[in-house]
Amino acid sequence: MDGRYRGRIAELTYIDTVLGPSCRDGESEGPSESDALDAYSRVVSSVAERVAPSVANLRVSRRVRGGRFVDGGGSGFVITPDGYMLTSAHVADGARRPIHASFVDGREESVELVGADPLSDLAVLRADAGDLVPAELGDAERLRVGQLVVAIGNPYGFSSSVTAGVVSALGRSLPTRAGRVVDNVIQTDAALNPGNSGGALAEGQGRVVGINTAVAGVGLGLAVPINDATRRIVAALMREGRFRRAYIGIAGGPRPLPPRVAARLGRRAGVEVVDVVAGSPAARAGLRPEDLVVALGEVTVSGVGDLQRAMTEDLIGAAVDLVVVREGRELTLRLVPEELVV
Repeated sequence: MDGRYRGRIAELTYIDTVLGPSCRDGESEGPSESDALDAYSRVVSSVAERVAPSVANLRVSRRVRGGRFVDGGGSGFVITPDGYMLTSAHVADGARRPIHASFVDGREESVELVGADPLSDLAVLRADAGDLVPAELGDAERLRVGQLVVAIGNPYGFSSSVTAGVVSALGRSLPTRAGRVVDNVIQTDAALNPGNSGGALAEGQGRVVGINTAVAGVGLGLAVPINDATRRIVAALMREGRFRRAYIGIAGGPRPLPPRVAARLGRRAGVEVVDVVAGSPAARAGLRPEDLVVALGEVTVSGVGDLQRAMTEDLIGAAVDLVVVREGRELTLRLVPEELVV
């Protein structure tokens, strides 16, 4: 057995059901290789049995250039008994209504798009049925690197396909098609393929901790985490069909601060303004290319992600101080963010 599979079963070796009998000299005998594999299989099977009834195979017809409709597919999973479902925004993007959802028990339902947020690659759907099986949502903040995870989806249309692996890394960043970066993305080596997008990534107790969203390479899959930020977006989509964000109108990237400024502020980097959109809140506030943004209101800015996370609904129309470093000196600009229109 190779090292990869040994790593996947490491956390299972102390489960009571697979511990060997005590030796005569009082030392515990370790589990056999077959016992450990059986335990691993039982965990994966248990997760699949628990989560698969909630996962749907989505058939989507969308309009493309020239006015033609093409058929595509993806995955989604039920999150409430009255039919609300979660999927990836790029799965539902441009869908002609209705979307068709089929479940592992053979039932098929008509599904409508409730709302989508391309900037987080999340979308909420709702099925006509009111007696579906919701998945239990977990908390991706509790995941550990090396932890067992199970992906359930419909790669290439093969319904309710199950793959297993480990959390390869946490805190990855994922550029979305809408041009924003999703933070704290989960990286896993559970096999993902086209059609898995929108499907469930569950931990060993069967709680869904991620929405599978991308295949970055062989053995390198990415999932948007289920966390407090995701729950806020999903709640807004269910309630209003959209998630509101503030907008200031700059493009930029990380840059080291001048040594004296870094020593004074107690951090090394800020966000360099590369471009300012004409007529934007940033332009009206007097922001310039080459300015280094170091704070927005009470938020410390060391990277682009800090600015993105600060762009909440509460900032829309509210005056806020933007602190920048210009030619080695700190400067405070008064800024009034607008609502971002996607």
